[in-house]
Amino acid sequence: MRLDGRRESSNVDDRRGRSGGGGGIMKAGLGTGGVIIVALLVWLTGGNPLDVLMSGDTMSSVAGTETEYTPTQQEEELAHFSRQILAGTEDVWSEIFRQNGLEYEAPRLVLYTGSVLSGCGGAEASMGPFYCSADKSVYIDLSFFMDMRRTLGADGDFAYAYVIAHEVGHHVQNLLGTLPKAHELMSRQSETESNHTSVRLELQADYYAGVWAYHDNRMFGSLEDGDLEEALDAARKIGDDYLQTKARGYAQPETFNHGTSAQRHRWLKKGLETGSLSGGDTFSMPYSSL
Repeated sequence: MRLDGRRESSNVDDRRGRSGGGGGIMKAGLGTGGVIIVALLVWLTGGNPLDVLMSGDTMSSVAGTETEYTPTQQEEELAHFSRQILAGTEDVWSEIFRQNGLEYEAPRLVLYTGSVLSGCGGAEASMGPFYCSADKSVYIDLSFFMDMRRTLGADGDFAYAYVIAHEVGHHVQNLLGTLPKAHELMSRQSETESNHTSVRLELQADYYAGVWAYHDNRMFGSLEDGDLEEALDAARKIGDDYLQTKARGYAQPETFNHGTSAQRHRWLKKGLETGSLSGGDTFSMPYSSL
């Protein structure tokens, strides 16, 4: 990506080096999220992190402690990159909301190491990036990007940008009212139905990530040769079927709560090609058509 000269967002809470305390949940943005791989602990066992979130199974209190911490140069570069991508989402979504007669409220980006206490409870770095609707914040341990490369072979700056943009996509869902309505619906559904609703949320967040990239490129000329392929490859490698098969040799479709590789690739690509806020309705069509 071409990011030289691009501004950094100041809407960042850098908690790196602080211990957030013991475990908890994750992915509040939707039963799970982020892009994104929020999975190996929960996805791969067929669980739905939202079930834990909605049940209130979170840490009641955690005393954060300061520890001596010196980030590596690579981590500092990733922090700078993340601030620039967040700034890009602020610029793009502020304009899209303005064009639709709405006002955009930017999310906060929380950088942490190891574990963290969010407005939605405690989370571990191993669970991946997540969006918490309770405090309207995106949480990420930057080591996740290195894990993407080592564990999944998904690499490249635009693949990393997709992770952040996906989580911001959940924030967009929250502002538009889609996320709270879906969460309320999921609380009344069977496990299978709830998983289907979760998939619809995830695919829409993928679509919004594509919409952001479309407009970011139009505004700033940010995309370079190979960038689209990086993101689409990452989308394929975080599909439920790909992750489950990689982890245990087979997939269980009834447990999918993020979408298949083909679905995630399809909706991200659609957003990248259209850039239209209105084209991401994953809720009206039959589930089999997603």
